[in-house]
Amino acid sequence: MKTTTMMMRPCFCIPAVYRRPPRRGLFGEVMTGLVTEHFKFVGAHEWSIPIFLFRYHADVEKYLFDLARDPARVRAVFGRFGSDFLGVSLDSDGAVIRLIVGEAKWRETLNSSTVSNLMLGDWKRNRNTGERVRKGGVWFEINRDLPVPHGVRQLQRLLFECDRDGHAAAIVSLDKALALRNPVPIPRTNLIMIAGDGAATREPRTALIGWEETPEEYTSSNDLQVVELIRYRRDASKREARSQRGKPPSD
Repeated sequence: MKTTTMMMRPCFCIPAVYRRPPRRGLFGEVMTGLVTEHFKFVGAHEWSIPIFLFRYHADVEKYLFDLARDPARVRAVFGRFGSDFLGVSLDSDGAVIRLIVGEAKWRETLNSSTVSNLMLGDWKRNRNTGERVRKGGVWFEINRDLPVPHGVRQLQRLLFECDRDGHAAAIVSLDKALALRNPVPIPRTNLIMIAGDGAATREPRTALIGWEETPEEYTSSNDLQVVELIRYRRDASKREARSQRGKPPSD
């Protein structure tokens, strides 16, 4: 397992409609793709993101269609079903030889209790026993994911639609992996990215998820990469006051 922790300053040049909380789902997929292509992850594989999966996000597709014709139509967007992100490693012939499949999560404040609920699931009470138990969570979802998730089918279709000649070898290799009978396995790396504002008591370069050893909650046999994206919050009250006056805060 490998962990990468980054600090990020808020960007004030993005149109206001995209700075609203409902856009964070798209932010997660795009940011996960950027860090995958530009940072060395576990295994030192060369990753590429040929196309983003939000083109198969039905709610976002409709929202962007409406927004292009009516800029005032701002609303919430629900998350993509299935994997949040998918990238590939290609051989010299362009065939897919490894997948990287990711989950991207945003939380307002990343403290220990928030991260525990995110990774282990919220507490629920068993109706029969009255006992409080964890339900869901990132560990649960990533451990039980299929070796070749549904997003691979979506990626294959997008490549066929947009660049069937340039990615012919990749399309064929994905088709072999997706076969119901005698599929050709493709090795996989799992990626978890959590993003948000750091807690006020957080020390710099402090990981929220232990990295010295693989967490015991992670039971998958695939390699694991964790990325923590912490938003920089210095002088937050000053930033807020200046923003309310209509002047972008300077860093």
